[in-house]
Amino acid sequence: MNPRNRKQRPVTVFDGHTHHVALCRGFRDGLPMFGWGEGPSTLLTESQLSSVGLRRNGQDPVALLVFRHHKPYRREETTELFSVERAAPKRGTLAQRRAKVQEALRVRRICVECRQDVGYYVPTSTRVCWQCESGTWEVAA
Repeated sequence: MNPRNRKQRPVTVFDGHTHHVALCRGFRDGLPMFGWGEGPSTLLTESQLSSVGLRRNGQDPVALLVFRHHKPYRREETTELFSVERAAPKRGTLAQRRAKVQEALRVRRICVECRQDVGYYVPTSTRVCWQCESGTWEVAA
Protein backbone atom coordinates (compact mmCIF):
# COMPACT_ATOMS: atom_id res chain seq x y z
CA MET A 1 0.00 0.00 0.00
CA ASN A 2 1.30 3.41 -0.92
CA PRO A 3 1.69 5.53 2.26
CA ARG A 4 0.31 8.58 0.45
CA ASN A 5 -2.98 6.78 -0.15
CA ARG A 6 -3.55 5.88 3.49
CA LYS A 7 -6.68 7.32 4.95
CA GLN A 8 -5.80 9.83 7.60
CA ARG A 9 -8.34 10.75 10.22
CA PRO A 10 -8.41 13.66 12.61
CA VAL A 11 -7.57 12.82 16.20
CA THR A 12 -7.56 14.95 19.33
CA VAL A 13 -4.31 14.71 21.29
CA PHE A 14 -4.37 15.81 24.92
CA ASP A 15 -0.87 16.74 26.05
CA GLY A 16 -1.42 17.93 29.59
CA HIS A 17 -3.21 21.27 29.35
CA THR A 18 -4.58 21.64 25.85
CA HIS A 19 -6.17 19.54 23.13
CA HIS A 20 -4.68 19.52 19.62
CA VAL A 21 -6.40 18.17 16.54
CA ALA A 22 -4.09 16.63 13.96
CA LEU A 23 -4.27 14.06 11.19
CA CYS A 24 -3.46 10.61 12.53
CA ARG A 25 -2.35 7.53 10.57
CA GLY A 26 -3.90 5.14 13.07
CA PHE A 27 -3.23 3.84 16.55
CA ARG A 28 -0.57 1.56 18.01
CA ASP A 29 -0.70 0.48 21.66
CA GLY A 30 -3.42 3.05 22.24
CA LEU A 31 -1.28 5.96 21.04
CA PRO A 32 -1.94 7.92 17.86
CA MET A 33 0.66 7.50 15.12
CA PHE A 34 1.89 10.44 13.05
CA GLY A 35 4.05 10.49 9.96
CA TRP A 36 7.11 12.66 9.40
CA GLY A 37 6.09 16.32 9.76
CA GLU A 38 2.42 15.50 10.44
CA GLY A 39 2.25 15.75 14.23
CA PRO A 40 1.37 18.81 16.31
CA SER A 41 4.22 21.23 16.95
CA THR A 42 3.79 20.82 20.72
CA LEU A 43 4.96 17.20 20.58
CA LEU A 44 8.70 16.52 20.41
CA THR A 45 10.95 13.48 20.62
CA GLU A 46 13.24 13.02 23.61
CA SER A 47 16.29 14.21 21.66
CA GLN A 48 14.40 17.27 20.41
CA LEU A 49 13.40 18.10 23.99
CA SER A 50 17.03 17.80 25.03
CA SER A 51 18.21 20.08 22.24
CA VAL A 52 15.90 22.89 23.41
CA GLY A 53 16.97 22.49 27.06
CA LEU A 54 14.05 20.40 28.33
CA ARG A 55 13.63 16.93 29.83
CA ARG A 56 10.70 14.49 29.87
CA ASN A 57 9.91 15.10 33.55
CA GLY A 58 8.65 11.52 34.00
CA GLN A 59 5.77 11.81 31.57
CA ASP A 60 4.57 8.93 29.43
CA PRO A 61 4.57 9.31 25.64
CA VAL A 62 1.53 11.07 24.17
CA ALA A 63 1.90 9.84 20.57
CA LEU A 64 4.22 7.97 18.21
CA LEU A 65 6.19 9.20 15.22
CA VAL A 66 6.41 6.49 12.55
CA PHE A 67 8.54 6.96 9.44
CA ARG A 68 10.66 5.01 6.99
CA HIS A 69 14.37 5.07 7.62
CA HIS A 70 16.75 6.35 4.94
CA LYS A 71 18.67 3.06 5.08
CA PRO A 72 16.66 0.39 3.27
CA TYR A 73 17.51 -2.45 5.65
CA ARG A 74 16.17 -0.50 8.67
CA ARG A 75 12.69 -0.12 7.16
CA GLU A 76 10.35 1.49 9.70
CA GLU A 77 11.38 3.65 12.65
CA THR A 78 9.15 4.40 15.62
CA THR A 79 9.85 7.17 18.11
CA GLU A 80 7.85 8.34 21.11
CA LEU A 81 6.54 11.90 21.19
CA PHE A 82 6.29 13.88 24.43
CA SER A 83 4.42 17.05 25.37
CA VAL A 84 6.41 20.28 25.49
CA GLU A 85 3.93 21.72 27.98
CA ARG A 86 4.54 18.97 30.55
CA ALA A 87 8.32 18.94 30.06
CA ALA A 88 10.62 20.56 32.62
CA PRO A 89 13.90 22.43 32.19
CA LYS A 90 17.12 20.45 32.46
CA ARG A 91 18.59 20.29 35.94
CA GLY A 92 21.89 21.97 35.11
CA THR A 93 24.92 21.96 32.91
CA LEU A 94 27.47 19.17 32.90
CA ALA A 95 29.93 21.32 34.85
CA GLN A 96 27.31 22.02 37.53
CA ARG A 97 26.50 18.31 37.89
CA ARG A 98 30.19 17.41 38.15
CA ALA A 99 30.68 20.06 40.84
CA LYS A 100 27.78 18.63 42.85
CA VAL A 101 29.20 15.11 42.59
CA GLN A 102 32.64 16.32 43.71
CA GLU A 103 31.09 18.08 46.71
CA ALA A 104 29.12 14.94 47.65
CA LEU A 105 32.29 12.83 47.47
CA ARG A 106 34.19 15.38 49.60
CA VAL A 107 31.49 15.23 52.28
CA ARG A 108 31.87 11.42 52.44
CA ARG A 109 35.50 11.91 53.57
CA ILE A 110 34.59 14.03 56.63
CA CYS A 111 34.37 12.34 60.04
CA VAL A 112 31.38 13.36 62.17
CA GLU A 113 33.43 13.14 65.40
CA CYS A 114 36.56 15.15 64.62
CA ARG A 115 35.10 17.10 61.65
CA GLN A 116 38.26 16.58 59.56
CA ASP A 117 38.75 15.48 55.98
CA VAL A 118 40.56 12.20 56.64
CA GLY A 119 41.54 11.52 53.01
CA TYR A 120 39.46 8.36 52.59
CA TYR A 121 35.75 7.58 52.58
CA VAL A 122 34.54 6.98 56.13
CA PRO A 123 32.22 3.98 56.63
CA THR A 124 28.62 4.91 55.92
CA SER A 125 27.37 2.84 58.86
CA THR A 126 29.22 4.89 61.50
CA ARG A 127 30.45 7.97 59.55
CA VAL A 128 33.43 7.96 61.92
CA CYS A 129 37.11 7.73 60.89
CA TRP A 130 39.38 4.89 62.03
CA GLN A 131 41.21 6.99 64.61
CA CYS A 132 37.98 8.17 66.29
CA GLU A 133 36.59 4.63 66.15
CA SER A 134 39.59 3.12 67.93
CA GLY A 135 40.26 6.14 70.17
CA THR A 136 43.91 6.41 69.08
CA TRP A 137 44.00 10.16 68.48
CA GLU A 138 47.09 11.59 70.14
CA VAL A 139 46.41 14.69 72.16
CA ALA A 140 48.89 17.50 71.51
CA ALA A 141 50.41 18.81 74.77
